[in-house]
Amino acid sequence: MEWTGQRAKCLALLLLVVVGVQGVFVEPLQPVISQRSLAESETRLPCHYKVEEGEKVVQVTWFKELPGGRKDQIITAHFSDGHTEFGHYSGRVRFESRSPTENSALLILSTEESDEGRYACHISTFPYGSFERHIILTVWILPISSLEPVFLVEGQTFCVAASCRAVGRPTPRLSWDTDLPGESHNRTTEGGSVSSHYSLHPLRGMNGKKLDCLVWHPGLEQPRRISNRLVVHYPPDATISPATGDLFVGSDKAELVCSSGGYPKPQNITWTWRGGALPDGVSVVGDKLVFGRPLRLSDSGVYQCVATNNVGVGKTEYMLTVADKFRQTGGSPIDNHLLIIIGALAGALVMILVIVVLVVNCYHRKKNKKLEMELNEKTEEINSLSRQTSFRRLNSVSTDPRGQSEDYAMLRVDSRMKNSQLSLERPIYKGSQSTLGGKWGPGGGVEVDELGRPVVWHEGRESLRGAEMDREREERRRRVESYLKSSNMSLDSGLPSSLVPVKPQQDDGVGPRDQDLAHRREGDSPQSVAEEHEDDEHSSSYQISEALNNHFYYSNGVLRPRPHSNAILLNPRSQII
Repeated sequence: MEWTGQRAKCLALLLLVVVGVQGVFVEPLQPVISQRSLAESETRLPCHYKVEEGEKVVQVTWFKELPGGRKDQIITAHFSDGHTEFGHYSGRVRFESRSPTENSALLILSTEESDEGRYACHISTFPYGSFERHIILTVWILPISSLEPVFLVEGQTFCVAASCRAVGRPTPRLSWDTDLPGESHNRTTEGGSVSSHYSLHPLRGMNGKKLDCLVWHPGLEQPRRISNRLVVHYPPDATISPATGDLFVGSDKAELVCSSGGYPKPQNITWTWRGGALPDGVSVVGDKLVFGRPLRLSDSGVYQCVATNNVGVGKTEYMLTVADKFRQTGGSPIDNHLLIIIGALAGALVMILVIVVLVVNCYHRKKNKKLEMELNEKTEEINSLSRQTSFRRLNSVSTDPRGQSEDYAMLRVDSRMKNSQLSLERPIYKGSQSTLGGKWGPGGGVEVDELGRPVVWHEGRESLRGAEMDREREERRRRVESYLKSSNMSLDSGLPSSLVPVKPQQDDGVGPRDQDLAHRREGDSPQSVAEEHEDDEHSSSYQISEALNNHFYYSNGVLRPRPHSNAILLNPRSQII
């Protein structure tokens, strides 16, 4: 028993030594591998053994393992006798390398479906014995596909529009790429064959639409597309239209076009006129009816076009009316040109008016702006003059305490103004017919002079009285001018109304004034003198009233001087230096 154990140890040690010095497989690394290949393509089965020092490959043999444990020899290579092919593999296989003992890979030149199975590469070496690698080969068959279109006719019931078939290994998958409404039905049979049918209701609008079949398979990088267009036949739908617009007498090269439509395209098109033969000089060219001569009035009538294809017949009628004069929608070319010219002129006129309005508007804007600037300048100048005048008034205020009270002076001027107004509003005509000679004047009417007073007429003294009246008027004018001069001097001096010297009035009417006494004339009665004095007084009052109205105004019951550009106002309590 002990001896048996020692013997086992020696054998294990010998095995380790043998394994440590034997060669190795470069490919395949694993003892058993799986590999795929496509039918009708070249297949490479790898087998490469690398020897160690002192080791040598004597023979290489490829086998195909059959069911039941049997082996079918394919090819053999001896290091001295060369290689040998066996059976039906002869001519279909070969070694990849010219030195099979160094690289033992096998090539199957045209792989068949029957080549699928388990293969073994057997390497015989000296002195270490034999070694093997096993390869399981799977053969794929790329799909063989086809599509069978179906010619449909408009109006058919739900039917198959196209059929797609494919055969492959493994079994392929089919699908449809289309926008048409329909249904697909797939069916798979033994041997890797599959078929698909696409069904729909055919309509003429579907004619020419895409209906592609897609074939899916693991051996394909992307699905295989079988392009297809749906074919739907439908009868013609004929229409007639003139090719040259309106037709009139004398038109040359007139044509009628028959648009038939339909699929397939109609090959037979016939024309009739009024149910019979066409007029002379008219021929059919394709789908056109050509008039080879100028049109006549007799060419009018009903023309019929009949188009026929393998599905049906389409017909239509057209009523041709040949006008006896030129007619065109919208009038003759002359009228159209005239309308165009009128429209252009109207447009130009509108543009000119717009331009004129814009120019006038700009001109007025500039003028208004200029006037506004001038007004601003004048306003500033007036304001500047007003400020300068105010400064002069402030700087020229008098501090004379001897000046008369402003209130007292205003009161006297106001009283004198009221007396003047009373004398103007209610003129007093003294005397009567007894004192005036018993009459008002010639003709019995009342005659008044320029002051509104009645004119006195004296019998026998008309010429003398006229001369005296002229002297009186001249004297009154001189005195008024003297008074106005003195009044203007007073106003121009810039004194306020309270500082204007007021002429004292005769109280109670006692005696005439000195001037009146100095101007008494000989031969005048005291009554005439008194009347003359009264006339002078009224004239003076009237002139004073006019002067006061022109140079003074009322404010809060006080008479104040009107503003004057050259006037300098002095305070009554100030002193003039």
